[in-house]
Amino acid sequence: MEKDINVNGIRLHYEVTGNDAGAPVVLMHGWGCDHTTVKSIAAILEPGMKIYSLDLPGHGKSQEPPEVWGIEQFTKAVEEFIKKEEIQSPVLIGHSFGGRIAILLSSRNDIGKIVLVDAAGIKPKRSMKYYWKVYSFKIIKKLLIIALGKGKGGSIVEKMRAKKGSADYRNSSPMMRAVMSKCVNEDLKHVMPHIKASTLLVWGENDTATPLSDAKTMEKLIPDAGLVSFPECGHYSFLDNPFGFRAVMKEFFKKELQTIK
Repeated sequence: MEKDINVNGIRLHYEVTGNDAGAPVVLMHGWGCDHTTVKSIAAILEPGMKIYSLDLPGHGKSQEPPEVWGIEQFTKAVEEFIKKEEIQSPVLIGHSFGGRIAILLSSRNDIGKIVLVDAAGIKPKRSMKYYWKVYSFKIIKKLLIIALGKGKGGSIVEKMRAKKGSADYRNSSPMMRAVMSKCVNEDLKHVMPHIKASTLLVWGENDTATPLSDAKTMEKLIPDAGLVSFPECGHYSFLDNPFGFRAVMKEFFKKELQTIK
């Protein structure tokens, strides 16, 4: 069943599937996706658990944030959703960007279990080439606005930014581009030691968006964490190796899936 709810001033779209009598799961997709992207994850757990699959703000059928949000605002929106739906001790599953929210949310709330799939949350290491590119762009931006004004100069800057940015960046609206720029530079390593719930990390060994080294750092920082990595899989490891992913999930949630016959 698909529904809408108002949280923190925006309309949040979500789907509820699975077993009403089972443990609740809040499932969060990655950037540029929606709840349908992670349907295969929901399907694994639906026989014994109740799944709340979210369209995160600015994605799918959910409204964009009214201003440039960081991870704190996204997390507060999901916390408000959990409160309004009266969900107790939910399991959190987050892929990529959804993993960022799961990390911060679980560091300060009562959570059942956590699954982080190719999750973001560690600020990327930047090369000198990257910083040269960024600061060169900032100089060009200032010069264009001075020479052509905010209107025409700003329009040229946005076209340049969209052309040179990642696919996720290019496909986002101006507001969500600003949100993405803010969120990607937020480092959550400092909250990871506060996570008390048992945490499963599932990764593709060829992931270039959130490299395996990030997963190993998370495994060290989160007190009760275990890592499973799949060879020859990328940032969507749950799609690249569906059979392996299914087996790992069914083992991690063996108790929850056996509770309901």
